[in-house]
Amino acid sequence: MRHLDFGRTGARVPVVGIGTWQMERDDARGAVAAIRAALDAGATHVDTAELYGNGHVEKLVGEAIQGRRDGIFLVSKVRPDNASRRGTVQACERSLRRLGTEVLDCYLLHWEGPHPLGDTIAAFEELVAAGKIRAWGVSNFDEQLLEQALKIAGPGRIACNQVLYHLAERSIEHAVVGFCEEHGIAVVGYTPFGRGKFPPGGAEGARVLAAIGEAHGATPRQVALAFLTRRPSMFAIPKSSHAERATENSGAGALVLRDDELAALDRAFPRGRQRAGVPTI
Repeated sequence: MRHLDFGRTGARVPVVGIGTWQMERDDARGAVAAIRAALDAGATHVDTAELYGNGHVEKLVGEAIQGRRDGIFLVSKVRPDNASRRGTVQACERSLRRLGTEVLDCYLLHWEGPHPLGDTIAAFEELVAAGKIRAWGVSNFDEQLLEQALKIAGPGRIACNQVLYHLAERSIEHAVVGFCEEHGIAVVGYTPFGRGKFPPGGAEGARVLAAIGEAHGATPRQVALAFLTRRPSMFAIPKSSHAERATENSGAGALVLRDDELAALDRAFPRGRQRAGVPTI
């Protein structure tokens, strides 16, 4: 598994982790087993949120990591409607209890909400000072919102920006990725296989993924994840509640594609036009 610097936090984090969105809909035993399989395979970046199952998924994650918290890069997120200064602190404390841990490695604002961004950031810094979180970041922020956050927080404080990113949705490459790289902010791609049929792009896209995979002894999903983590700023958090698939996804962390393979994927899955804001699901 390749590890990269996670923004300017000083942490070295595996390029492929595991996401947990909608795990409350899955078999609980299978979900816990999948998280543990990902950890066993080196995907020790675990992402969750208080929003997921109204806290239920954080409890599943807490069960999965029980007895093996050391070495895990654990991330959760505060709901925007909870993200007042006092509400952010209280939400974090609830997440810590559900996760069965004393500290989060990173805590994110899930998306821009009704509370002033300055209040949320002040709460994040309060939580850092109290030793309850090691770093903080944002999710679903475009370059304009990132600029606002940077002006409030100052340089080197925003650890990451978690955004939708998959082969059929590459619009963050127009401006968001460049802004993040300029300011030392990690880019964490969620839902890296998209929603619906995989692979996207029809027969040609499937052919390119299969051909590259065959050359490396890798699956199309592993090739897709390798492409989405090809830059030093990029991480991916594929979700799976099946242990075998979680292990397969984690295997992508060791795959490095050649320049000609990256170019072939770029042609098969073009980034498309620039749009206002960032895409979400």
